[in-house]
Amino acid sequence: MTYDYDLFVIGAGSGGLAASKRAAGYGAKVAIAEYDLVGGTCVIRGCVPKKLMVYASHFPSLFESAAGYGWKVGETELDWEKFITSIDKEVHRLSALHISFLERAGVELIQSRAALVDEHTIEVDGRKVTADKILIAVGGKPTKPDIPGMEYAITSNGIFHLKEKPQHIAILGAGYIGSEFACIMRGLGCEVTQIIRGDMILKGFDEDIRTGIQEGMENHGIRIVKNTEIISVEKESAGLKLSLSGEQEPITADVLLAATGRIPNVEGLGLDKAGVELVPSEMEGHGYGTMNAIAVNEYSETNHPHIFAVGDVTDRINLTPVAIGEGRAFADSEFGDMKRVFSHENVATAVFTSPEAATVGLTEAEAKEKFGDDKVKIYRTRFRPMFYTLPQQEERTMMKLIVNAQTDTVLGAHMVGDYAAEIIQGVAIAVKMGATKKDFDATVGIHPSAAEEFVTMR
Repeated sequence: MTYDYDLFVIGAGSGGLAASKRAAGYGAKVAIAEYDLVGGTCVIRGCVPKKLMVYASHFPSLFESAAGYGWKVGETELDWEKFITSIDKEVHRLSALHISFLERAGVELIQSRAALVDEHTIEVDGRKVTADKILIAVGGKPTKPDIPGMEYAITSNGIFHLKEKPQHIAILGAGYIGSEFACIMRGLGCEVTQIIRGDMILKGFDEDIRTGIQEGMENHGIRIVKNTEIISVEKESAGLKLSLSGEQEPITADVLLAATGRIPNVEGLGLDKAGVELVPSEMEGHGYGTMNAIAVNEYSETNHPHIFAVGDVTDRINLTPVAIGEGRAFADSEFGDMKRVFSHENVATAVFTSPEAATVGLTEAEAKEKFGDDKVKIYRTRFRPMFYTLPQQEERTMMKLIVNAQTDTVLGAHMVGDYAAEIIQGVAIAVKMGATKKDFDATVGIHPSAAEEFVTMR
């Protein structure tokens, strides 16, 4: 049978872009459909604009530090409109750049919604087209809990488009999105209240990371209301009134950010018409409900051998570099005559809170559960970095190695502190290669640096 395309990709985010360009590079006729800006969550409303906000949020602390080094810093003020407008311009610049990359690769971009009609047919831009292979890479979307008045809350999609800087922002959610934006908004000068269901933020991370970040956040003036849920939200003249569970007093805030997780964006794709199987997928660490993800095997193949899915819509590891890796592995396997699996083991990740954190490999709890308490050795250090000595700021760095006591293999590395992501990225190479603690010990440290602590811990 003759098809219109060798490959049709639904979704021009990180995974879809990577897969389509690589497949086209192998000579395939490829089309990609996207109804939003090209670039996906990462470029449009995730990694990129968020990191720009992180940078901006650090300046007040740097101004304070500068005074400790003898610099005279005058009055400072954030021009919110210029700040938000600059971020939006950068997002559109990057989206246009991705479009040019597609054109250069020979991928046809169809700026429209797309949905499956059957196993080989896609309805897009008011017409039907066919494809030999179909890749679904539509990512995820933020969701709100079913609470009265939650229509007044924004999600992470909306926080980049606030017309004015809030005086007081309340954040519901203990995951990395809620925690990161709590730190961002506090750094930008807002009063911040974070409401979490349990005692600690960042479920699933190593306990020392969770403790280190939460203590740092509270030291920076973020109020974390623990073991609490929002019962209802009411709009009043003074702002949004949040009624809380238990005996907690209501909170009034200008803005409520619902950061209770992201779910696979499977609605409206016509998956039922093509008979694509779904599996239950629990929302990101918050217990507010479940949604379905596309079921795939290690080759990103669905129950149909010619329909594939990569990225957050499969709810494996929801990170941009993972989606890119999955997309490229798919293209290599199906069009490059290089059948291969993308490895989901020892994937490094970071949390851009203040303090920042990064991690790779097993947590202490995971290692002890897998190997036994007596088979795991922990190396840990906590100190004030040199940068903060003259300003006399009480910022702390924590570094930790999880080691198999029998083989000496480093099972995990964790850090809380400045440049954690940059440092762990390098450490991740060693962990991925199966380095031992002796290998770390034999490495000469760069002095004076915080990173040298990873090779001097005893």
